[in-house]
Order: sequence, then C-alpha cells, then structure tokens
Amino acid sequence: MSETSPAQRRPSGELEASVLAALWAADGPLSPAEVQSALGGRLARTTVTTILTRLHDKGAASRSRAGRGFAYSPIQDSAGLTARRMRSELDKQDDRNTALARFVSQLTSEDEQLLRTLLDAADDTPQRPGTGPQAAP
Repeated sequence: MSETSPAQRRPSGELEASVLAALWAADGPLSPAEVQSALGGRLARTTVTTILTRLHDKGAASRSRAGRGFAYSPIQDSAGLTARRMRSELDKQDDRNTALARFVSQLTSEDEQLLRTLLDAADDTPQRPGTGPQAAP
C-alpha cells in the first residue's frame, strides 16, 4: 500500500523541504540512504534519490562522488535559499518596479523598517568594481 493516497497528497515542496532540512542538520554530505534514514525511513530510497537529484538540478544542493553514487550537501542555508527563490521570481518579471512595489506594500511595518535598515547598511558598504549604481549604463 502506498504511503499517501491521491486524496492525502503532500503540499507542493514538502518533500524537498524535508530533504533540505536533513541536509542542513547534517555535519557533512549525505548519501540518499543516509537522508532516508535521517527522515525516519518513511520514504523509499528511489524517492529520496529523485528529490536529491531535483535539488541538485535546481542548484539547491551540490553533490560529489561517493562510491558508485553521490553524496549531497546543501549549497545555502534556509535564509539563503529563500533569498535565492525571491530573486529568481523577481527575475521572471517583466515589470520589476511593480513587482517590488507590491512586495514592499505588503510588508509589515517591522519588516519595512528592517528592509530600510538593511538597504542603508548596504549603501554604507564599499561596492566591488562593476557593481552598484555606478555600474548602470
């Protein structure tokens, strides 16, 4: 019998989030079998391997040869991955101004203040050559 029926499907991204959590909790790279074990053996190894391969293809995990297979490591922590996803979504927009304006308009006042503080701090940081406002054509 399968683990979940179609009526009990997991929310989108739940398995990837679980696998990433196992990678983040590890002290080093994990094989699919080790990830499976870290998740309590609830998933088939083929499912874990598929998820790890997808995470690698998306750039969320790196892999290195380990025997006949691979061992996987997260590329970024949770906050870094969230930032990367936000940037990816923004890059898909034809009208970045509107997308950013709508994002900012939905922030809580605390998040808005935090964003202002972060932007002010970024303005005070010396820019690398070829970046920042001076780099614009």
